Amino acid sequence: MNTHDIIRIDRDHIWHPYTQHKTARDPIVLSHAKGASLYDTAGTRYIDGISSWWANPFGHARPEVRRALKRQVKTLDHVLFADVAHRPASTLAEKLLPHLPENQNRIFFSDNGSTAIESALKMSWQYFYNQGAQNRTRIVAFEEGFHGDTFAAMSVSGNTLFTEAFRHMLPDVVRLPLPNEHNIEDLLHRIDRLIDTGNICAFVFEPLIQGAAGMRMYRAAYLDRILERFQAAGIITIADEVMTGFGKTGKFLAVDHLTKKPDIICLSKALTAGVLPMAVTSCSEQIFEAFYDKRSSQAFFHGHTFTANPIGCAVAAAALDMMSDEKTQAGIERIRRRHRDFCKTLEAHPKATNIRALGTVVAFDFASRKESSYYGALRNTLYAYYLNHKAWLRPLGNCVYLMPPYIISDQDLSHLYDTVLKSLEEVF
Repeated sequence: MNTHDIIRIDRDHIWHPYTQHKTARDPIVLSHAKGASLYDTAGTRYIDGISSWWANPFGHARPEVRRALKRQVKTLDHVLFADVAHRPASTLAEKLLPHLPENQNRIFFSDNGSTAIESALKMSWQYFYNQGAQNRTRIVAFEEGFHGDTFAAMSVSGNTLFTEAFRHMLPDVVRLPLPNEHNIEDLLHRIDRLIDTGNICAFVFEPLIQGAAGMRMYRAAYLDRILERFQAAGIITIADEVMTGFGKTGKFLAVDHLTKKPDIICLSKALTAGVLPMAVTSCSEQIFEAFYDKRSSQAFFHGHTFTANPIGCAVAAAALDMMSDEKTQAGIERIRRRHRDFCKTLEAHPKATNIRALGTVVAFDFASRKESSYYGALRNTLYAYYLNHKAWLRPLGNCVYLMPPYIISDQDLSHLYDTVLKSLEEVF
């Protein structure tokens, strides 16, 4: 099938995510990927500056992943996970748990970031239901967060373009502003008042970086104080590490920067090095014990067809091995240092504001008189500009960010930096 036919079929029959098809340009037709590079059918190479929606931080087409996938597909490709155990799932659990906080002891498998959050929220609701506290149903979340597109996950996300059409259908959620030096004391007082209502079930948060909201960053010290309040009241705390996990903040998890540890952690994307759909919702033994009962009605009646898919588990185990590799850790540190130097360059430019960096993530806001809505003219112009300069970057409104694979070369990273700096001069 040639490129023309691919685009024709795509235009006539395929519905893309987050796309207004009436105004969208024809998609780029990709043929293959390797390392930090994506290639289209014409042979044009693009530098993947965002790890393909944050899922491929180890790079593309890694031989370690191919070997793991090939070995597993020869023995057990898929099987239902009710009343069944298999080596890939047990191996993955055994490898993953040492990377998680000490209070994490149970692993629940699902398909993607949304289902990981969905599982966590249902665990939280039923945790209190099983103990006779049916009034504990309200969730607390940060404003402008993004936790997924299924209904419960969407309900704890911010009121944005993603949720507007469904707002009247969503569960009741209390939203708090991100903490900062000016509002932290008032925020803690507000949390105390919420706790006093007696109906709060859980607090869900993206630790240290709100990704889809525009890489909004906040301090670990403030989050620690918030977690301390909620946990002292017995409220379940849920860390959404779908984006931040696997080294992106400079540590394995963003919560590794904290003193307080969440009760539940959600992982996906880089869990399988971005190769296969899989997610994990881990929890403490205390959460699990609320479901451990002779009565069937107390069980967690929730699952997915491809729960703990053996091939996905084998690939995820390989990803964990890559995460622990010295070359990966060196790549994370190299990118962190170079981002820090890039920030100094950005600080000298009048069109770059709110410059921020953590680990392998660097971001700034593009100052422009043009409107800066999420999919507005500025964002779309910047996106096209970067593609024309062979940089695979997707601005979030007026936020430009980089989150490159850990194996990116210094030359490619310099090209991304140079392209972004040129866009400050040449766009609007």
